[in-house]
Amino acid sequence: MDQRVLLYVGTIAVGLWISANTGGELLPDAYAEWPVNVWCWGVFAAIYAKAPRKERIEMLTVVALATPMELFFSEVWLIYEYQRGFMPLFVPAGHYFLFDLGRRVANLLKENQALLSLTPFVPLVAYGMWTGEDTSALFLLILVFAFTKWGPQPRLYAAMVWAALAMELWGTFLGNWTWASEVPWTGLTAWNPPLLVGAFYCFGDLLVNLSVAKFEGGPVAEVSP
Repeated sequence: MDQRVLLYVGTIAVGLWISANTGGELLPDAYAEWPVNVWCWGVFAAIYAKAPRKERIEMLTVVALATPMELFFSEVWLIYEYQRGFMPLFVPAGHYFLFDLGRRVANLLKENQALLSLTPFVPLVAYGMWTGEDTSALFLLILVFAFTKWGPQPRLYAAMVWAALAMELWGTFLGNWTWASEVPWTGLTAWNPPLLVGAFYCFGDLLVNLSVAKFEGGPVAEVSP
């Protein structure tokens, strides 16, 4: 298996556990995030130091876009709340890890499998609508299908939906953050986490791809190894 995949999965899984549980109650709560902050930004810096120019641009673009989006969602829109009230410093670096993880997983998909891989969400969305517990899922599902059908990187968007859901399930289970059951400003409801939370990540990835393509002066490429 790709060593980067193992690095990202291990960093996200263990890092969220340490942050949520203060390292197995070895650290005071006020310092629980700091080992994760140092590790994540150390890994980010190590990757950046060895990365080619295009990947460096991607890394900086992800951080530049993800940080204000996170602050808007958590501090202004209030659709979720972090465990200690404010976005942990490791989150922007973690966004790049998830972006690159999704891209590497996407390479395992064939082009004609992207839309097909999303079909298991359909009955779950129907159930959420029927119970009234996640009425936002229908709109997010439409967005995800639109990204995957017409976006420049369909395999990436399909992979990100699953990767984001796995990370969100782990993070909410541990208590790193909690999604609002009623989505502010919309009158909609959501599970914790929302089933199609990956739609937000798809949108972010699209912005990253378009920004990098604009900076590089070329078209948006499909997923590459």
